Amino acid sequence: MKISRKYSGERGFTLIEMLVALSIFSLAALALIRLQGYTTRNAAELELRVVAQSVVRNRAVEILTDPRPPSLGERSGEEENGGLKWTWTQSARLTEEGNFIQIDITAQEKVSGAPAALTILRPANIILDAPDPGPPTEN
Repeated sequence: MKISRKYSGERGFTLIEMLVALSIFSLAALALIRLQGYTTRNAAELELRVVAQSVVRNRAVEILTDPRPPSLGERSGEEENGGLKWTWTQSARLTEEGNFIQIDITAQEKVSGAPAALTILRPANIILDAPDPGPPTEN
């Protein structure tokens, strides 16, 4: 007696089906690789922007804690922060009322150019943290 088995519904993938499946998988993999590269690039840029913000905020703290108001006009300088060299500029001018000095501070990394900007106001005619003359002395 001869037993014959017919597997009409059970056959393997054809070569064409395998090529189509591999091409779809490769397109998806390429899209994920591009997305990963884009995400890495954005994370590095965001890190530079955070450090740039700390540079301008440090400069603002120096200006606000200095007992003398800043001189009007442009100033610039360099500083190192986060292992990178930063160039900062500040522009000080009187506001329209003349009661405050508006200081615009910008910082930029020398190589990649990640920018940051901050504007602060400081009283123009008040010397902050002036030393207390103490009680009057009698002679």
